[in-house]
Amino acid sequence: MPAKGKHRRPKPRRLMRSMAFVGTGGAALALPLLGATDAHAAAPAATVSGKAVAAAPVAKKAAVKAVAVKTYTVKPGDCLSAIAADQHVAGGWKKLYQDNRTVIGSDPSLIHPGQKLALGAAAAAPSPAKAQTSAATTTAAPKAATAATGYSMPVLGVAIGTKYHVAGSMWSSGYHTGIDFAVPTGSSLKAVGAGTVASAGWGGAYGNQVVVRLADGYYAQYAHLSKLSVSAGQTVAGGQQVGLSGATGNVTGPHLHFEIRTTPNYGSDVDPVAYLRSHGVSIG
Repeated sequence: MPAKGKHRRPKPRRLMRSMAFVGTGGAALALPLLGATDAHAAAPAATVSGKAVAAAPVAKKAAVKAVAVKTYTVKPGDCLSAIAADQHVAGGWKKLYQDNRTVIGSDPSLIHPGQKLALGAAAAAPSPAKAQTSAATTTAAPKAATAATGYSMPVLGVAIGTKYHVAGSMWSSGYHTGIDFAVPTGSSLKAVGAGTVASAGWGGAYGNQVVVRLADGYYAQYAHLSKLSVSAGQTVAGGQQVGLSGATGNVTGPHLHFEIRTTPNYGSDVDPVAYLRSHGVSIG
């Protein structure tokens, strides 16, 4: 028989044992004690309207950065290098051509008034791998064979036709004052070096012509053009398009008449082949 005045306290069930946790508001939350295995396997739960709801994983959304794209409408006399310079296109005319090749076509020298060009169409920086691929595969515009001095041929891939100082009654001076390149109408004509356009317009027997004052003080003349790509006072870079060949003025067929002069005027011509060679250009 148990001793008098002593009572046997019932042993609490294992699953009913609990611990009390007091929050900042003083409320107690009783949580059942779990075994080690159950504690690791259980997922955290959130309480919504008194019911336990399993917490859903939060998906991370990638932020999409919008790239602003401006456009430029080609005007008469425009060329890619001038547009790229005026519109501050990073990467210059090559990048402008690359971004708008589907609009321009295979020849970057032939752009037409009314065409809309995207400026900064690929503004987002490419990954290093893509950048390396682009550098290797980008289709470049036709380049002049530029010497280390920055000088180049006025037209690409064409041999000289009529040479300098050839005598003949067909010329008012009694001899040919420049050199001729037999190229079809619409061929791109390049500035042989950096300079400033002294004049651009009608030149009488020379038809449409462009005269560029080069950095060393000499003048380069381009005659019989079908189109002018520059205007007087404009600064040009070596290799920049100044116009398209044609058959305007006194001619028997399309070609480029090219002169080097000591002044912008007729009669001050010097040997253009010797001049270009002196600037490192292989010609003739």
